[in-house]
Amino acid sequence: MEIRLASAPGEIRIALLKDDALLDAALWRPGAPDGWGDVHIVRITAHAPALGGAFVELASPACTGFMKGRKLPPEGSLVRAQVTRSAQNGKGLRLRALPWPENMEAGTAPRRLTSGPTPLDEILGLAPSDCPILTDSAALAARLPPRLHARLHRVSRSFDEVLEADWAALTSPDAQVGPLTAHITPTHALTAIDLDAHQTPDFAANLACFGPLLREIRLRNLSGTILIDPAGVRSSKRPALVPFLRKAADREQDPLQPRITGITPGGLLEMTRPRHRAPLHELYASPHGQGLAILQRIASEGLKGDRLHAPPAIIQALEADSGALEDLFHLTGHRLTLLSHPVSPSSCWSLS
Repeated sequence: MEIRLASAPGEIRIALLKDDALLDAALWRPGAPDGWGDVHIVRITAHAPALGGAFVELASPACTGFMKGRKLPPEGSLVRAQVTRSAQNGKGLRLRALPWPENMEAGTAPRRLTSGPTPLDEILGLAPSDCPILTDSAALAARLPPRLHARLHRVSRSFDEVLEADWAALTSPDAQVGPLTAHITPTHALTAIDLDAHQTPDFAANLACFGPLLREIRLRNLSGTILIDPAGVRSSKRPALVPFLRKAADREQDPLQPRITGITPGGLLEMTRPRHRAPLHELYASPHGQGLAILQRIASEGLKGDRLHAPPAIIQALEADSGALEDLFHLTGHRLTLLSHPVSPSSCWSLS
């Protein structure tokens, strides 16, 4: 195994490879961490019995979340809690209450106690302790923890053409999964996957695609409810696919341990995968992701100008990122001023 790191302003792409095949992938944005795994002292602001929990306030910068629990303290109380799901899918942080350690005082205001693991930490946990880490960026190598320095290897290019193509494919709505093509459609409620083939598919073709399909789900970090429409299998035979999908899930050893729940009345295979961090497509499509894409284009194409005009959401996301503009400065030598342009469509930006 080996870990490859590719750096760009505000963002580090992480690829875990085994026998030159992409086993896992993650985006790490150090200047704007998603908060997953952080432990906080939060304040309960409003109980929501119908939702089975309460809304809570976190420390500055002002942030809110939702904590599950039927027997939570009164509104205004401080509670120790951990983030179990980062903000995604149009919803804020999800937290769970934790017990108070002995001799720990609650204090008077919300605050963060500890930070959760970074995406790199999670990838490191999946690899052997001596797994080499390859990067083509001296600046990135210097910012990694000292404990990793002995494993670092400088290379001329972290992501070769094959790995770049594999990564780019993860942002496409279509994926080749064995003999079939998966058309992937994320929605707010669930992810729908339609399996298709150029030629008439059969039962065996669906079985052959299960391993690659589950790997694709893991690489894209799709989560929540996932419905799969098999290709060319009559409704009466579709329940027989379920045990094969379960066996494939066991073989893939996804660290999030997706659960194959069965078949819907309409003949769709149903699985659930825990929501932890935001999926890859959402990270790229978010205002923050769009803003980083602009910075990366400025750096890679050598675009001139020191004032960036962009829609308010993109400007706000870049302003909240503590490192992206500094990364751009170290690459280009130019300081960038951010200017909100409220009448522009989200895809429109300019330099002046």
